[in-house]
Amino acid sequence: METPRFIQGVYSFEGQGLEQPVPLRPAVGYTVPRDKRAQLIYIRAGNSTSELIYLLLKRDGHPMRYFPIGAKAAIHVPLVIVEDIHPESVIELCVGAPEGARGLATIDIGLAEI
Repeated sequence: METPRFIQGVYSFEGQGLEQPVPLRPAVGYTVPRDKRAQLIYIRAGNSTSELIYLLLKRDGHPMRYFPIGAKAAIHVPLVIVEDIHPESVIELCVGAPEGARGLATIDIGLAEI
């Protein structure tokens, strides 16, 4: 049986440069239960700044997926290629933004635990 899981909220950030993604505040994460695997189904996100930013989904500290978001824009990405995220994997969401750019990211991520 699949169990839906969601990461949702409005998170603040201050850019440290596009090449240096930093965790959102408060930190956004998810740990796959040890008896399950998970799959990322979709991501919706918005950017309040007038700069291009990107969200970086990390798995166990390594980049997994990048999601660019235009200035004062939003994205909706239904994922066609779905990969298994193994038990006990730790997912963390970071943001890359121009140095000094401050703003809010609105996040809605859908996962399925299997």
